[in-house]
Amino acid sequence: MGNLQTQPLILASSSIYRRDLLARLGLSFEAIAPQVDESALPNEGVAAMALRLAIAKATAIAKLYPNTWVIGSDQAADLHGQAIGKPGNFDNALVQLQRMRGQTVYFHTAVCLMRADYSVAMNVATEVRFRDLPDATLINYLELEQPYDCAGSAKCEGMGIALLESIRSDDPTALIGLPLIALSALLRNAGFEIPPSRNDLR
Repeated sequence: MGNLQTQPLILASSSIYRRDLLARLGLSFEAIAPQVDESALPNEGVAAMALRLAIAKATAIAKLYPNTWVIGSDQAADLHGQAIGKPGNFDNALVQLQRMRGQTVYFHTAVCLMRADYSVAMNVATEVRFRDLPDATLINYLELEQPYDCAGSAKCEGMGIALLESIRSDDPTALIGLPLIALSALLRNAGFEIPPSRNDLR
């Protein structure tokens, strides 16, 4: 397809974490929040839900900007087959951390690249083992970092790393919210140059 570095690119997200991650690739892009119902479907698996929502977010923005490349992404945590979402407040976050302590949780981070009649999507799984820590430690963490907009209530890029026993993933940024290794491959296959050449950065 040739170098599409000068073509517009949209991140279909309101997440500051995803914006910061995508910025690492040196690409010029705009972030637009999609209007998507993120409710789970009946009997829907956690990984399937993340993939569906990533595609739905990209689709919502691609319909508005049909000649623009759009990136959609979604993340859902899976604790024994049950989805763990964003807690929203302290009480919900504490319940989440209490449920996950001493447990293995799978974080499914899906990403979709779309434009017009082109679409490709994939899911990246990260295995996270939480330490079995007392309530006092969990409360201290929540009061300090307040990760209420983070699925699973623990930011691995911050103090939340101290709550974890191990992280296993082929794509380390996936747990933060956007799998850059996978996304870089999708963008290159679509014709983007990463890192961009100096001429594209002028």
